[in-house]
Amino acid sequence: MGKDKLKRFRENLMFAHLFQPQRDESITGNQEFKGLWHEKFGNANPLILELGCGRGEYTVGLSRRFPQNNFIGIDVKGARLWKGAKTVEEENITNAAFLRIRIEFIDNFFAKDEVDEIWITFPDPQIKKPRKRLTSPLFLERYGKFLKKGGIIHLKTDSRLLYDYTLDVINAHKLPLLESCPDVHKQYQHNELLNIKTFYETQFISQGLPITYIKWQNESVNINDSINS
Repeated sequence: MGKDKLKRFRENLMFAHLFQPQRDESITGNQEFKGLWHEKFGNANPLILELGCGRGEYTVGLSRRFPQNNFIGIDVKGARLWKGAKTVEEENITNAAFLRIRIEFIDNFFAKDEVDEIWITFPDPQIKKPRKRLTSPLFLERYGKFLKKGGIIHLKTDSRLLYDYTLDVINAHKLPLLESCPDVHKQYQHNELLNIKTFYETQFISQGLPITYIKWQNESVNINDSINS
């Protein structure tokens, strides 16, 4: 392991807004977190998650633009989370935090109706493993355990496969589709929500890849209803 990575791991331990539960706590559920996020932020403002947040660019960008909301970036890679956590500390951003867990355990960390919105930004499209896609019925069912009824889910991706797949899932489960766009930066040039750019997004744009976007409402999803869950 490189010296820079080790240094980042040590610094991560010092960040009050970066939470790193042990693996057994992830599996069994950690009551220190579940249902208590508003207490950790010290207010009852809406809670918004970014899944697979990487370096936290979207979490930080949203927290700067919308101080009336609380944001939590979630990823399993500590070296990546360091960047977002460091920025939040240096800028004294009080409405952003980070949680280092595997997303398959996410419903162990949030209580029923605790979360208002979810952002899924440039996830692995899992070309050969559709069940592992973060917009698969399996994951949508998990989100439904803590996302408020009618809560919003956003997907931003360079993968046309994931974009089309997600639209198919939304249609198959009759979820309310609010918006879909096959080329964000062509259609929404001045949208403050969609013009936040992550490290990977900048790379995709430089390669000429269109960035797609979908926004839909949460409803109950039964994975047994899907042949491709």
